[in-house]
Amino acid sequence: MRQRGGAERAKTVRMFFWKRGVLAAAMAALILSGCSEYESSEELRAQAGTEAQADGEVQAAAEVRTSKQTETGADISGRSQSRTRAAVPEFETVSDRVYVNTEGGAIAENGRQVLLDPNWDYAEFAKITSGTAVLYQSQTAERKNLTICVNAGHGTKGGASAKTQCHPDGSPKVTGGTTGAGAVTAAAVSGGMTFDDGTPESSVTLSMALILKDKLLAKGYDVLMIRETEDVQLDNIARTLIANNASDCHIALHWDSTSSNKGAFYMSVPNNAAYRNMEPVKSNWQKHNALGESLVAGLKEKGVKIFSGGSMEMDLTQTSYSTVPSVDIELGDKASDHSQAALKQLADGLAAGIDQYFAG
Repeated sequence: MRQRGGAERAKTVRMFFWKRGVLAAAMAALILSGCSEYESSEELRAQAGTEAQADGEVQAAAEVRTSKQTETGADISGRSQSRTRAAVPEFETVSDRVYVNTEGGAIAENGRQVLLDPNWDYAEFAKITSGTAVLYQSQTAERKNLTICVNAGHGTKGGASAKTQCHPDGSPKVTGGTTGAGAVTAAAVSGGMTFDDGTPESSVTLSMALILKDKLLAKGYDVLMIRETEDVQLDNIARTLIANNASDCHIALHWDSTSSNKGAFYMSVPNNAAYRNMEPVKSNWQKHNALGESLVAGLKEKGVKIFSGGSMEMDLTQTSYSTVPSVDIELGDKASDHSQAALKQLADGLAAGIDQYFAG
């Protein structure tokens, strides 16, 4: 009996240090992997169950080998004592949500999801806020530590029936557009136009956003995606506030409602004294226009057709609430080519423009 007990204790000690080594390795891997790749409590619980099963199989095999041994084993502790195998630890279900503090407020990230914080500036003006954006971190060696918000225009069910305030100070619009001059409220998110071939604009802006995301990540930019599906429950103000607080610039992708294949241009801030003196426009309008000029220059460099001088003045909800460089870029109109090849060319141009803006 002493011979078998000694072998059992030796086996138990070996298992104890083996498990400690596994645990140490797992903890080191978790630390090195960073927050973006941490395992949730659900995943850890499943992993523990798998390891427990593996431990049981190893222990059973060891007992078979021990029963066949005939040589005398040494008692490791020098005295007879019994040991019991530790129970598998219980993992309590906890939230995987973390909060990241920024100058503009707290960004709640659930995995990579970014939600609207009701404490942010101007948050009280947003009406459709239950959706989430998604933040991606570039994995390239030359990460730029700059985040580009890519906003696929339109794509909010019910957005056209809800109304939001055009300006934070309640003043009327100074130009026309989807909503006429003089209006104080506008559709929270318009439905967008339909291309001449019957394709909804919202579908094309989504395809464009996904292509641009991959292009920017490859170049070392982090990317905040406002919409990655056909519908996101975020109105134009909510989208803008998320961009304000979680990115370094905001680019909304659109196509114009004309049918002349007019080319690309950006919506510049109207040259209206009252509008340009309203905050946050007053502190940011020059940055908006500078970003637009850079985007048009990048598109032109890649051979994209440019409309007129490359800009059109427009009083937009987006730029009326933006506190980071922010542009609505119109990449063509109803008659424009929106094939995958055309979208890739546009993505190349936009990426070149973003490079130019941040290099300046």
